[in-house]
Amino acid sequence: MPSSRDPRAATALTQRGRSAASGPGLPVNPPVVRMSTVLFDSLASLREAEAQRAHSERSLTYAANGNPTAFALEDLINTLEGAHGTCLYPTGLNAVAQVFQAFLRPGQHVLITDAVYAPVRRLARTLLTAFGIEFDYYAANGSDIEALIKPNTRMIYAEVPGSQTFAMTDLPALAALCKARDLLLAVDNSWGSGVLCKPLALGADISLMALTKYVAGHSDVMMGSISTTEAHFGTLKTMQIATGSTVSPDDAYLVLRGARSLAARLALHEQHALRIAQWLQAQPQVARVMHPALPEHPGHDLWKRDFHGCNGLLSFEFKSAAPGTTDRFVSALQLFGIGYSWGGYESLVSEVGVFAEGRARQVLRLQIGLENPEDLLVDLQAGFAAL
Repeated sequence: MPSSRDPRAATALTQRGRSAASGPGLPVNPPVVRMSTVLFDSLASLREAEAQRAHSERSLTYAANGNPTAFALEDLINTLEGAHGTCLYPTGLNAVAQVFQAFLRPGQHVLITDAVYAPVRRLARTLLTAFGIEFDYYAANGSDIEALIKPNTRMIYAEVPGSQTFAMTDLPALAALCKARDLLLAVDNSWGSGVLCKPLALGADISLMALTKYVAGHSDVMMGSISTTEAHFGTLKTMQIATGSTVSPDDAYLVLRGARSLAARLALHEQHALRIAQWLQAQPQVARVMHPALPEHPGHDLWKRDFHGCNGLLSFEFKSAAPGTTDRFVSALQLFGIGYSWGGYESLVSEVGVFAEGRARQVLRLQIGLENPEDLLVDLQAGFAAL
């Protein structure tokens, strides 16, 4: 395990993000401020608020430009990410789209990790193609990036680790490469959730998260965030306001409420997932287990160096390639729900499409929840028994 965790995350998660409730005698949780129109006592005060907004400063002018409950959540994410500024979006995928919209222009080129979240591939085929932005995919470990950089390359988009096979990339080395070539480095930090990994501290320019996942943690709200350094926040904020991307105060409150227990939940997810990953390694039907905390995992040393811990995600591959193997296994499970996403309190199973060494591999991804891990092991035993 990494030698040290982020010592400030647990405190920040409980103490920060109260900007909507500052002052004596107010509740510990920021109130939900529902609003659309904002009233001013004079045209001069309205103009002053607009001038602040034009300089990427917070001001209440109209709800499409933000609300006090969302501002409180932005404060919390800023602290977790070590960012100058954060913008919030309705979904994690929408946050990815805003990264591309804000920082790429027609005729430019972006390199995207081959381990990327599958809907981002669809986003690239639709949004980027429609606007004349070129893209290529690089090996998840970053081994071929330099050969793929073109004169018009503007950004490298990373996901560390990859959310299916958990491939690791050397982020500080990638950041140094980008700085030397004046490229932007954007990193999907959903796996790290602002607690386990700090991409901006490792040299990235942009860090984005699907707050839907571990930060919210209760499978009942969707949201995304983008955090940047000071040099790039103005560009991001300008695009957010131009496109009217905003989140509801009710959703912001739910994410804030879930985030308060993030550090404690991640510790349990990590403990349970490592127990199950080690157990899976001993099963005769399993070819390999993919989990960064395992010493056998490629990139384990990078994980130990750059991360503050692990979460509840792991994947494993069956030795058998017989048709129906994954279906029989999953059908026997009772505690693992079948569904998309991860990061909630519940355990989930999903099929992962991996093609390597000339064949499709039968891989399942497990989100290990907060159930008793011994109960989960009994459930997994039933799956193997069905084979």
